[in-house]
Amino acid sequence: MSVELLAPAGNYSKAKTAMYFGADAVYIGGKQFSLRAFADNFEDTDILRAVSLAHSKGKKLYAAVNIFAKNSDLPGMRSFLAYLQDIGADAAIISDPGVFAISREVAPGLPVHISTQANILNKDTVKFWRDMGASRVILARELSLEEIAEIHAYVPDMQLEAFVHGAMCISYSGRCMLSDYLTGRRSNGGECAQPCRWIYNIRKKDIHSDTGWLDISEDERGTYILNSKDLNMSRHLKELEEAGVCSFKIEGRMKSEYYIATVVNAYRRCLDSGYTAETERELKTAAHRDYTTAYAFGPSSATENFEDAQTQGDCDYIGNVTGYGDGYAFVEMRGRFKSGDILEILSPTDAFGKSFTVTDCFTSEDEPVTDCKLVQEIYRVKCPVEVHEGDILRRRK
Repeated sequence: MSVELLAPAGNYSKAKTAMYFGADAVYIGGKQFSLRAFADNFEDTDILRAVSLAHSKGKKLYAAVNIFAKNSDLPGMRSFLAYLQDIGADAAIISDPGVFAISREVAPGLPVHISTQANILNKDTVKFWRDMGASRVILARELSLEEIAEIHAYVPDMQLEAFVHGAMCISYSGRCMLSDYLTGRRSNGGECAQPCRWIYNIRKKDIHSDTGWLDISEDERGTYILNSKDLNMSRHLKELEEAGVCSFKIEGRMKSEYYIATVVNAYRRCLDSGYTAETERELKTAAHRDYTTAYAFGPSSATENFEDAQTQGDCDYIGNVTGYGDGYAFVEMRGRFKSGDILEILSPTDAFGKSFTVTDCFTSEDEPVTDCKLVQEIYRVKCPVEVHEGDILRRRK
């Protein structure tokens, strides 16, 4: 198969955005059983709509069913997996061996992808899942390119999926219990509170002093001691493909529509035309942590981000284009803008990267306005560049 660009979708609108900007497939979660319980997620009818949309565009949809299930989860799991098969979902993403067995029983025609939560680190584990009937494995982020190539050589008929961009977990491929202990929210049940992103002060007891506990924090802000950098493999997609990876996965079902559009657009262009300075520039426009290639080239000590929880991107998200006509763009406002602002176009078309100065603006009631500050109001904005529904406007900081 050709290389697939796989994008996250936390709701139906984000699925549309990911497909519009060039994703070959999207992965989603239902209202239960996925590891992003606090994303908007999909009602069953929305999953059907998304499957239909994907297939109408020649794309695929995978549904995450990747919690580590308790007994109480199993009855609903059976009906949900059967439903995914009935509506033609292209695969279920599963981590739990019991859930895998249930899927084989109630939905034998539904392909199964083994989640990164299953900690797939070696070639014999991949062979095991192939022999069990899985069609794809999502490799642990801890693997190097050399190890991936060894796996592919050993099990060449198994599809290998790997993360190429986005947030990483400080624990082995997401198998963390911090949230359970510190907040009571199930890390592996989809409710992770991300305590690894919190500020921590490390202290030690000095037995030779009466002062008690002594601060050993990095600075006055504390230390983000467990906060991983964001993965960015955009420079190395060819090496991943040569190692045997057939699906490049972007993390981010909790991320914004603007983030998804930006990152998918950048990777689509990178896959089609190769890595350029434009790729690097684009991947800095949305909020992110410092970037790392993690363990792709072997052991690394440069995967933690000690400075802050997240770096703000280089652009502000201004609005979604809903239409164009007679030299005007219709823009659903998401960020305040005014006459005189220079707006830039984010698009999968040739309009990408072009900019214009805001002059004539009108409300949905056709009243002239110079300050567009009503969130989700549809403004009519004079735009000399032809834009399309689905494009996004942003403003450089």
